[in-house]
Order: sequence, then structure tokens, then C-alpha cells
Amino acid sequence: MSWRLLALLVVTALGAAEPVRPYFSARPGALEKSRALIAAGDETARLALKKLVADADKAMAVEPPSVTAKAKVPPSGDKHDYLSLAPYFWPDPSKPDGLPYVRRDGQVNPESRDEAANDTLRMRLLGKSVETLGLAYYFTKDERYAAHAARLLRVWFLAPETRMNPRLRFAQAVAGKNDGRGTGILESRYVGFAADAAGLLQGSPAWTENDRRQFDQWLGVFLDWLLTSAPGKDEAAAKNNHGTWFDVQAAQIALAIGRQDVALRLLEAVPRKRFAAQIMADGRQPLELVRTTSFGYSCYNLEAHAMLANFGDHLGVDLWRARGGEGSFRVALDFLTPYLETPPARKWPYPQIKAEGADEMLAVLRLAALAYREPAYERLVAGHADARGKRFQLLFPR
Repeated sequence: MSWRLLALLVVTALGAAEPVRPYFSARPGALEKSRALIAAGDETARLALKKLVADADKAMAVEPPSVTAKAKVPPSGDKHDYLSLAPYFWPDPSKPDGLPYVRRDGQVNPESRDEAANDTLRMRLLGKSVETLGLAYYFTKDERYAAHAARLLRVWFLAPETRMNPRLRFAQAVAGKNDGRGTGILESRYVGFAADAAGLLQGSPAWTENDRRQFDQWLGVFLDWLLTSAPGKDEAAAKNNHGTWFDVQAAQIALAIGRQDVALRLLEAVPRKRFAAQIMADGRQPLELVRTTSFGYSCYNLEAHAMLANFGDHLGVDLWRARGGEGSFRVALDFLTPYLETPPARKWPYPQIKAEGADEMLAVLRLAALAYREPAYERLVAGHADARGKRFQLLFPR
């Protein structure tokens, strides 16, 4: 798609009706600002849009995934139940049958990515594709993107033949030990991404009021399961990144279906429940530093905290400046910043068994730069040559 056509589509979209509710994964008012920047010829915004449209064109080729596509049947006997194996558990070499599986932190067992027995990659594909297509539709108003996003949503969540049951009873099972664990709820964070992005389809004939109502009903049942089931309560009680990401997906789903009371309760508890348990006075995250991929998990947990703080901006809850005990978002970010420079100013001194980039932290740094009006964070973003084409430029424009 040419620059000229992109600009024309966005200018045309400026006159179209806005979504009924905000897109909570962006800063308040950010999408409207980005659309105006694109129409005005801003080079960074146009580069980010060009990449978004390219990603959306690829997503158009995605055949709708479904939990019923797996060959293996869950213990319930119902293929509509989500199923996955714990990624860091392997056969015990000291046992003839390998059971029960034993943990090798940071080492992904290929069995957990076998799509014949796992819904993990399908759910990830679903969430990312709907997010990409929804944003592309918002900026271009190209109905092809809305129609395909709607098709993906209907297959995964609505169609009786293919829909997922709104629960995760059999996620991240450990062979020889259990049929599923609360930790598997981490995988359903992509449901939150899809729920938020579905709001961007409002106004398209491809996503009807009946579709929206059915999807909201599904999300409401799933949210109640997250909040009240034993696996959900286990994950909510997790002190490390699992607990933070539980808050992200539960708050995101609650916001998407208008249950602001649930989102507020989760966000207001973050300082005492998450900061105090996770972040030391010097910014270290001890529960992530004990992992074999400690840099990746330290960034991963802080990415979740940035999402929660951004949700808070939509509801008037300031998590950017909140403290819990001696911990806060900013001290955790400042602990990591020397390792986010290009090249890093220091060598990471904790376990890290594989190389990991910090691409996702660029969005976190941009959010922090805006929240604190701190140029130092923006300089770190600018130090990455490909930052101008990243999607966060549209979600969190300067």
C-alpha cells in the first residue's frame, strides 16, 4: 500500500465515528492523536502505520484458529476445553516412563509447542492477529481487516462447532502430576488482547451488535471463572510475574466489558499486593532474578506493570507514582535502564541462559517518558534504530 493511499485512508477515517469505548491498550486519546499525526504527514507515525498495515496484510492470511483443531482430547472429553502442557517440564531421565516430568527452568520442551496436543500457539495467534487487524481497521477503515478480525473472533469464541469453553482447567499440565495448573492462566492473556481490540471494530457491519453482545457474555463468564475458580485464585495469589499478568488480563477483560469496579479493585491493589512483594528499594525484582532467564523475566514483569499503569491512566489511578513498601515502578525501571542502552552500559550480572532482546521494553520506556516527562527514557528509545517503525509509536505517541 502506497504512502499516498495510506494518508488518504486515514484522512477519510478522521471523519468516521469513533469507537464507543476507549482502546485501553493505548494511552487515553492516543489513537486519535496518532491519526491526526498521520494525516499531517508526521514521518514517525507514517512509518509505524506502514508497518502496522504490512502486519495486518499478513494477518489476513491467517486461517481462524480453534481449540477444536487439536488431535488430543482433554481429560474432560470435550475438545472445546483449552489444553496445554507446561513448557519447562521434561521427562525424568531417571524413570523408565519419564514420569512425573521434572522442571528445567527456561528450557522449553518441544512437546509443549506441538499443536496436536496444545492450544498455546493457536491462542497466541488469535490474540495477536485480532489486535493487529483491529488497529489496522481503526486507522484505515478498510473493511477487509474488520471482516477478518470478526471471522477470527467468531470461530474462537462464538461458533458452537469451534468455540472455546470459557475456562482453563487443563492449561500447563505436568505429565505424571496433574491435568492443569493455575500457572497456565498466563497463556490466556491473549484473550484480553482480543477483547480490547474487538472494541475497535465497532461501526463495522462485519462485527454486529449481536456479535458484540455474545462476545461480552463469553468474556463475562470467563472473567468470573478467573476471579472465583481455584486455578484463578492460585494465579491471582502468585507473587511473581504470573500474579502481575493475572491482573493485566482480568483488568483488561473487565474494562472491555464495562466492569470498571473489577478493574479498579485490581489496579488499586497493585502497590500493596505487587510492588511490595516484587520490587526492592534498589529496583531489583528478586522473584524474577532467581530465574534462569532473569533479564527476560525482569523485563516481562515490568511490561505487565506498565500495562496496568496505562490502564490506571484510563480510570484515574496513578500507578506510575505509587509505592508499595519500598518498591515502585520507577525504581524497578531505573534498575534496568543501564542494560537497555545500545550497547548496554553494563553486563547483566544475573543468570541468563539465552540471549534476549529488549524490544518490548521500548514501549515501556516510551510510556515512562510520557508519564514522568523524563527525556532520559526517550533517549533510550531513540538509541534503537528501528524504534520509529514500532507499533508503540501509534499507541503511545510523543
